[in-house]
Parts: sequence; structure tokens; C-alpha cells
Amino acid sequence: MKRSLYFSPRERIETRSKAEQRWRARRGDTCVDGSFRCIHCSAQVVITPFYAGVLNRNHCPYCLWSRHLDLFNTGDRLCACKAPMRPLGLTMKQSRKKYAREDGGELMLIHACDGCGGVSINRIAADDLAERIYAVYERSLQLDEALDRRLDGQPIRLLVEGDRKLVRRRLFGRAN
Repeated sequence: MKRSLYFSPRERIETRSKAEQRWRARRGDTCVDGSFRCIHCSAQVVITPFYAGVLNRNHCPYCLWSRHLDLFNTGDRLCACKAPMRPLGLTMKQSRKKYAREDGGELMLIHACDGCGGVSINRIAADDLAERIYAVYERSLQLDEALDRRLDGQPIRLLVEGDRKLVRRRLFGRAN
């Protein structure tokens, strides 16, 4: 039987999708089995909410690096940048409640994009390593002034030395 040199529309779609799957697998951004490969440390990261405790995960629990994926809202995955995002420090999620305590919010990671320079905050997941999060906080205490000025233009308040007890209490359950 002689095979035609032309593919039917269905064969073209199947061939393209299989080729795209192979290409994504080689690049390491496959998300078929509910996981992705970290852009910084190359660890395999599980994204299922059962393990992570968050619905939209885009950072590694081991090195805490992220990838610039979201453009407008959390989980929209519309950003064209796709560059690595370095963990800069910690902040508290701002509460919309009028009489909320200042230290009553959620502890969050601050990431800065290595590609476009954008700054965003990410929720800390249940399986993130607390020691690594604390190390990011320690490094943030020695940030250069240019980065401090860049954060001043954002509605993000970087946690400082005076917040050490709060950070230790949130991460380890104790303040010492």
C-alpha cells in the first residue's frame, strides 16, 4: 500500500502535539503528571494541591526559585517572560480588614524576575523547607540599596530585623 505524502488534518494535529510533547519533555517544562522541573536547581516539583497546600504553585520547595508565569492574576499563566525569579525576602500579606493586626497576615515570599525585573509575591506552600525560607529572610537583611529603592515603589513591605521574632514564630512555632 502506497502512503500519501500529505497528512490528513487529524494526523497533522496528532503529529504536532506529539512533537510538542517531546520538545517540552526535552526542555523540562512538562506538566503532564502534575509536576514541573525547577528552572534553577532542576528538581522535580509536585504541583498537586494535596502536597503543596496551594492551588497555583510556581516555585520550587527546595531552592525557592520561581518562574515568571503570571501576568495579571495568580494562576493566569499569561506572562511571556518565563525567566527565573530569585527569592529576595519575606513580606506579610496585606489584610483588607479594617481592624486587622499588622502581624496577623500570611507570610509570603518576594520574588524578582531576572529577565524583566518584575517583582511579585508568592504564597508559601506547605511543603516548602522552613530553613530555606529563613535563609532567604537572613539574606534579605543585607540587600543592596538599589533593590531597596525598587521595592519602595511597590506596595510590598520587606520584613526587617525587627520582624525576626514574627518570622521565627511563623516558620518554627517559636520566637527564640
